[in-house]
Amino acid sequence: MSTVTVSPGAEATTTLTVRNDGDIVEAYTFEVVGDCAAWSTVEPARVSLYPGTSEVVTVRLAPPRSHEVRAGEIPLGVRVLPTEHPESVAVPEATVVVGPFHELRAELDPRRRSGWLGARFRTSVQNKGNTAVDIALTGKQAGEELRLAFTPGQRRLEPGESAEMGLRVRTRKLIWFGTPVTWPFEVEAAEGTEGDTDGELPGRAEALPGEFAQLPVLPRWLLIVLAALLALLLAWFALVRPAVRSTAKQAAHEAAQEKTPPGGQQGSATGGSTGDPSGGQGDDKGQGKPNGSGGSGSGGSGSATGGGTGGTQQSSATIDVQTGSGAKKNGTYRVPKGKVFGITDIVVANFQGDEGVLTISFGERKITTIALETFRNQDYHWVTPIQIQENDTVTASVTCAKPGTPATGTQASECHQVLNVSGVLSDLAP
Repeated sequence: MSTVTVSPGAEATTTLTVRNDGDIVEAYTFEVVGDCAAWSTVEPARVSLYPGTSEVVTVRLAPPRSHEVRAGEIPLGVRVLPTEHPESVAVPEATVVVGPFHELRAELDPRRRSGWLGARFRTSVQNKGNTAVDIALTGKQAGEELRLAFTPGQRRLEPGESAEMGLRVRTRKLIWFGTPVTWPFEVEAAEGTEGDTDGELPGRAEALPGEFAQLPVLPRWLLIVLAALLALLLAWFALVRPAVRSTAKQAAHEAAQEKTPPGGQQGSATGGSTGDPSGGQGDDKGQGKPNGSGGSGSGGSGSATGGGTGGTQQSSATIDVQTGSGAKKNGTYRVPKGKVFGITDIVVANFQGDEGVLTISFGERKITTIALETFRNQDYHWVTPIQIQENDTVTASVTCAKPGTPATGTQASECHQVLNVSGVLSDLAP
């Protein structure tokens, strides 16, 4: 394999030649390892070769257009695992050069605000490209009525990183009277310059429209109230006050005329008159007596209980099988009398790396047969439990071909496998 260049969202291929230099028919499986494994495949994934023959396989590289796959050189490794001689595993390597792409995403929050002289907005910018860039925000408005200022004005963002920048919008003069005026503007996020993008055009986010609604300092309703008060004041001085003064003068003149004594004639006369006023009194009695009474009330409380029992429990069993080289041995677990074992999970451990065959059976049913050299730890799971009746067995049958070498570095004298089964152990229905 050689160096491969691929663009995010596109596909590139390279080839790998596999040759069987052994003296038996060998099967080879291929697995991509390293950071390229998530978006790389090998076709075909398995080949069988006669001694002295070779075959070419294709490695397909398809990195997604995502900030998670960064631009630059990424090592590529393909593990070639022979089935008959796994100790001869090989990992040829190559280099994948992922090209850069630039993409920005921006948001303005909120889109509209109001005020007398200015307002503050928030601008969020995310680098969706796969290379670090310097982000700069710019604002524009059709006229020169607004001044736009960003804090900070520039930020450096890694792939996938987001940042918030403040935006202050300010008008050049106040509106004292009248109706609100709406000033539209646009905010644009751009990255770097054309010389900083490795031949690509600089990334730009879609222009974000915004609006600033400038409010008058004195609202219209206040002008209406002031005009009404002024009209009332003028009406007072022009109409009401003169009428009040005229009425007061006329009332004073009439009172003066009533106090002047009228003219009389001369003569003599006698007479008298008496008057004896009298008055009476009376009394009135009454009485009242307040009366009141009080009362009391009470409430109640309650409680509730509940419980339940069941005849099932989680259970597990371990089967340990040790077999000499060239021999076959069975390990079993028997379901207790009066019970049913619903198996949902099994885990098989071949921690020494032995070679041979393992067969797992549930009662008379053979569940699986696997080659020991193909795994170290293997697990199986079922959504619907497999029911094992009373006195039936779970059997692990091991045929040992060659004991493996555990982590101690010394080859074992016999094969050693461990099978763990788990599920629900419940009472047998009567």
